[in-house]
Amino acid sequence: MGVHSVWAICLGLQFATAMWTVRAFVPTDELLVACGASGNVTTVDTRIFKGDSGPAPLSNPTLSSSGEVGSTSTPGNNLPNPKLFQQARFFRAKSIYTFQVSGGRYNIRLYFYPFDFQNYKSKDSKFSVIANQYRLLNDFQPELYKNASKPLIFKEYSLHVSIKKLELTFDPAASSYAFINAIEVISTSEDVLQSYAFQVGSDGSERVPSNTANSALETMYHVNVGGDSLSTMDDSLGMFRTWESDGPYVSMSMKGYNFSNPFSIISYASEAGLDVAPQIVYQSMRYVTVVTAGGQLNLTWTFTVDLGFTYLLRLHFCKIETNYTGNPELRIYVNNMVGISSLFLDTPPNQPMFQDFLVNMTTGGSILKVQVGTVPDASVTSGKKPFLNGLEIWKLSTTSGSLGGDVGGDGNGGSGIQTGAIVGAAVGGFAVIVLAVVLIFFSCCRKSPKLPSTSTRKPPPSSWLPIHGFTDSVVSKMSSVSQKSGSGSYASTVPGGNLGRYFTFAELQEATNNFDDSLILGVGGFGKVFKGEIDDGTKVAVKRGNPCSDQGLAEFQTEIELLSKLRHRHLVSLIGYCEEHSEMILVYDYMANGPLRGHLYGTDLPPLSWKQRLKICIGSARGLHYLHTGAAQGIIHRDVKTTNILLDENLVAKVADFGLSKTGPSLEQTHISTAVKGSFGYLDPEYFRRQQLTEKSDVYSFGVVLMEVLCARPAINPALPRDQVNLAEWAMQHQMAGNLESIIDPRLVGQASPESVRKLGETAEKCLQECGVDRPAMGDVLWNLEQALQLHELSSVNSSSVSIQSIPYGTRAPAVSPIPQAMRDFALDDSYSSISSDHHILISDDDNSTKHTAVFSQIINPQGR
Repeated sequence: MGVHSVWAICLGLQFATAMWTVRAFVPTDELLVACGASGNVTTVDTRIFKGDSGPAPLSNPTLSSSGEVGSTSTPGNNLPNPKLFQQARFFRAKSIYTFQVSGGRYNIRLYFYPFDFQNYKSKDSKFSVIANQYRLLNDFQPELYKNASKPLIFKEYSLHVSIKKLELTFDPAASSYAFINAIEVISTSEDVLQSYAFQVGSDGSERVPSNTANSALETMYHVNVGGDSLSTMDDSLGMFRTWESDGPYVSMSMKGYNFSNPFSIISYASEAGLDVAPQIVYQSMRYVTVVTAGGQLNLTWTFTVDLGFTYLLRLHFCKIETNYTGNPELRIYVNNMVGISSLFLDTPPNQPMFQDFLVNMTTGGSILKVQVGTVPDASVTSGKKPFLNGLEIWKLSTTSGSLGGDVGGDGNGGSGIQTGAIVGAAVGGFAVIVLAVVLIFFSCCRKSPKLPSTSTRKPPPSSWLPIHGFTDSVVSKMSSVSQKSGSGSYASTVPGGNLGRYFTFAELQEATNNFDDSLILGVGGFGKVFKGEIDDGTKVAVKRGNPCSDQGLAEFQTEIELLSKLRHRHLVSLIGYCEEHSEMILVYDYMANGPLRGHLYGTDLPPLSWKQRLKICIGSARGLHYLHTGAAQGIIHRDVKTTNILLDENLVAKVADFGLSKTGPSLEQTHISTAVKGSFGYLDPEYFRRQQLTEKSDVYSFGVVLMEVLCARPAINPALPRDQVNLAEWAMQHQMAGNLESIIDPRLVGQASPESVRKLGETAEKCLQECGVDRPAMGDVLWNLEQALQLHELSSVNSSSVSIQSIPYGTRAPAVSPIPQAMRDFALDDSYSSISSDHHILISDDDNSTKHTAVFSQIINPQGR
């Protein structure tokens, strides 16, 4: 069996049964239109939208009236695909897009990005949208839905087309206009929707026709319960849905617990199950543990919908917890009415199931409340706890074929998917509901202490858990010894703590414009990271922790512990912290050029040169080498990937995100036994199989990074043919066959020296060995990357870099070489200095002015930050 065969089998099963095979349903029609664009637009999920304003008009769809094409030079910075929304098509009169289709069920997705163009003012836009006999939007006013943080409005519909033609009509109101930025029309499986559903409000046992075949449906919510938000690239092949986390909707009084198992092998009962929901939705859940016999506790979610419609509610279940041996008997309530009186989950472990419900919202309020609990008086044990993996809500058209509300097209509620990067902004009542939920959320999680009114007040006591590894909580120490500095902020005097400047909460509010969503750089289990600017003009990254997230809190504390000890030019540095109002906030260096991945693919950033890529790899390797060797037991990062390698304004690489990091094994140990965590595509197969963590796990992940840098494609891309989905496996096949040059980034051809490319390929090959003992140490990887750079520079001097193909690939570069022991000792001895005997604050830097030896750049003592 080949080097990566076993790993391919293990990792392949993790995605989904049939994820790497042919889907149960292959779309016959996939029509993507960039309205008003003169050329094609490729999105971050690698789909191609065809422009309808080019020299030659599109043959499918056709347009009855062209209207006018407008553009904006400043699309929002937080848009996922800015080029797709730089232009739009405007209509003063009714106009029809006619799509020639094969017939069957179709997903229709509409994108609206309001902007002013000439005499088209976004506030004046008001129109209806009709798809064949169905009115999707009625007197829709996009401006009512737009806000600064979510300027893009996204609508998703599903309907059956019985003829070979789909007419999409845009009909502006009097003295107004219609517009559209992008359209998707994609055929989908009829098996996604079922013919029958339980009727909410009956006795809990009545199944009635769902009538989905004769209705148009609007997607209100796709919710990944207990897990993170999912982009289109996380969904099943070809479905391109977005799923949002259930955090904003779950009741704080009974939110239960999150559980995820990304290594569950989901066994769908049929291939069609993959189209219903992706495996990643079934790999997380929310559950309740404390349930007493004779009583019941319900998990509760609340959603805002439009009054006057019937809704299809779908609940997803999958028993993924290893100790889940029971078959729970659940009762489902919707708006305090019984949805089903007794639901037995008797499916085998890891086999998903779902159940549909119909609920009429023709009277009463616009809140749809969903509760999952146990049958009263049923015997409930820890093995039979109520849980839920996923939840979806669709609005069904009325008997007249309408999905539009009275005002703004959707009444009072928040229709459209409120998820990920493509998300419709909510209005009026929805905003009030969300605000109320947020207030309840924070009041349940923490109560803000009153601050002393004097200017010399101390930060309040922490409500956070102690940080493991210290005798007392670092937070408690910070709170008790901080004092006011002359600059108006707090300066920590923690001995050896090296947590830097103490910021008041007000200072960070000002730095981030009150934590404006438009400044969000990223979101994780810990909370959100914002771009900010502090009082001296320094740009910073502000990580605001979420104290109600157990997983995020643990990872957050790990970062505090590690970053309070470590300093290195190629590790993201901690500038300071805030512990006020029971907040826990860390302030880091702002990395102006963002993640390495964005410079390789999926964005409009200019491509990196081969020399720049090599220097970035070398810098990253230095950071990881320091982690592995700079402390007594070393530190294992455990989540090395291109999104965790950040670039500053000079493209200097810095390793980031230490939330999953672990202290390495002691001298008496060979490994650490720990639960498997990491990211798909980068995960060490040996660590996955044996749950034994070593520094060589980081080496494997870094090998994937090297291939990603070389090939400029994701580590995992389910949209590719089966043999190309996993980058490590695919690249290794070409490397071992001696034709790696055939798959490198085409932009490198002609500028990268063949010897240098081969050297990097062979280094990556060693890193990607199946067994950890066969992989080099990170110091050896660094050494060989330095060689690759020097081979490239030497080739440039000799002007021999004509083409990657200029020298037969069978001529191999020097083999991966270990660093001579004397130099390894020198690098280790000079790579850090102990600043504090109590806390081992480790500081390292690289002096770019230092002359290199033939094949090694020295790491010298820092001059301090």
